[in-house]
Amino acid sequence: MLDKKFVLTGFADEIDSDTTVQFTEFHNLNISYYEPRGIDGKNISALPLAEACTLKAKMDSFGIRASSIGSPIGKISVTDNFEEHMEKLRHVIEVAHALETKYIRIFSFYYPEEDGPEKWRGAILDRMNAMAELAEKNDVMLLHENEHKIYGETAERCLDIFEQVNSPALRAVFDAGNFAFCGLEAYPHAFNLLHKHIEYLHIKDAEMAGKIVPPGYGAACIKEVLAALAKDNRSYFVSLEPHLGFFDGLADLTSNPKFADIPKSGKDTFKLAYDCLMEIMNGIKA
Repeated sequence: MLDKKFVLTGFADEIDSDTTVQFTEFHNLNISYYEPRGIDGKNISALPLAEACTLKAKMDSFGIRASSIGSPIGKISVTDNFEEHMEKLRHVIEVAHALETKYIRIFSFYYPEEDGPEKWRGAILDRMNAMAELAEKNDVMLLHENEHKIYGETAERCLDIFEQVNSPALRAVFDAGNFAFCGLEAYPHAFNLLHKHIEYLHIKDAEMAGKIVPPGYGAACIKEVLAALAKDNRSYFVSLEPHLGFFDGLADLTSNPKFADIPKSGKDTFKLAYDCLMEIMNGIKA
């Protein structure tokens, strides 16, 4: 049964910034996990620990749990102050403990475009090593997401990170839609390179080097990725991050002009993504 292979979760802040609205809609969709990112107007990384504890009580009242912290850790330039960023990671780890999840989504740093990634590879790997060591000491797992313009944009550089850091506290969030959005082949190329490192999935879809579209309508090969993972002897969180509309906090995630004029997201755009994902999953043989 696919429901034993894949546990549905998602970024509820793409529905609304208000957690009551987020949790109510997830309850209506029978989704019992979510990936906290935008929390009542605050990014999860800026949420005071006391408010995180209050949030946990609210989650409990709705019967919803955190699958992973949708943090922005690593989404800064490699030239920015790293010690300050490590302090933010320490706080996010405390929030993860408060929300009772072991997973924290991270990125692998922007680099000066005029230099290219190779010049900054060593510095970025040093930072990834330091973050993984901190995670391992604190019993959490960092999930690196492939993302536009960061070091881990391509499957090859993602693999470089995992092989060089070589830590049980650093695994992959596989985002097939982000590969397609960057004009890169998500399946089979990226998937085959990274399969053994995959811990968690993000679900969005995109045309090749183009616009975001509903799951199953782009070049991300979501059905093929899910069908391949369904053969594994384990389960995966499958997190809806559809990006089908503008939501509070999107400007903090990307400056890409392709997102500038999209309509506002909400229940309808999220439900569209949910329905498309359900259609894909219903077409996969267990």
